[in-house]
Amino acid sequence: QVQLVESGGGVVQAGGSLRLSCTASGLTFSRYTMGWFRQAPGKEREFVAAISFIGGAPTYADSVKGRFTVSRENANDILYLKMNSLKPEDTALYYCAASTYTWIRTSAHEYHYWGQGTQVTVSA
Repeated sequence: QVQLVESGGGVVQAGGSLRLSCTASGLTFSRYTMGWFRQAPGKEREFVAAISFIGGAPTYADSVKGRFTVSRENANDILYLKMNSLKPEDTALYYCAASTYTWIRTSAHEYHYWGQGTQVTVSA
């Protein structure tokens, strides 16, 4: 059974940093493109960042480019999202997701497995 478990969320002041982790099990992590999405109350789930398993540069949403960094540790089946210069508008439930597509995808429906999410709250 595939499991994706996010951790590292919390409450932080604007300008602060957090690092989210996503630990995967039940799948061959090194063969999945991995992504981060987020959903704020009353809004649709939106793409944040993704990294392919074949290498190459990650892809980021314009809203987080230059502030967030996605990385993966295949040896330990972990996906990371380092978030710097956080803003109140980054407040959301952050999800980790896995896709069988080789190339990076930015649409939620192209991801096959999802975690339960970790809450990030940024205070002004």
